[in-house]
Amino acid sequence: MSPKQSTHTRLKRRAAGPSGRTEKPQRGGTRLDARRKGVATEIERSGRIGPALKRLAKETNARKILRVPQTDLDRAAQLARNANMNVTISNLANTKRRIVKR
Repeated sequence: MSPKQSTHTRLKRRAAGPSGRTEKPQRGGTRLDARRKGVATEIERSGRIGPALKRLAKETNARKILRVPQTDLDRAAQLARNANMNVTISNLANTKRRIVKR
């Protein structure tokens, strides 16, 4: 029997889908949580939203999605506005979202 997966791992695998990748390497030694064709997803459960936005900003030609706990939705949207990014911010259950445009 396999060990129980963490919530973060399950969310990454769901975001990548059947043909995507998890832990995609980036320049500078960082890794993006999930990438599939045309979509880059970063899941941040610990509250380090600034570095997560920087990892998303490195991805080009992709729709950017940041998934955070619902209590951090407004703070993440404000940080994305300050960073002048086009990003969709949603809660972990993907039931609420904020779309931030430049």
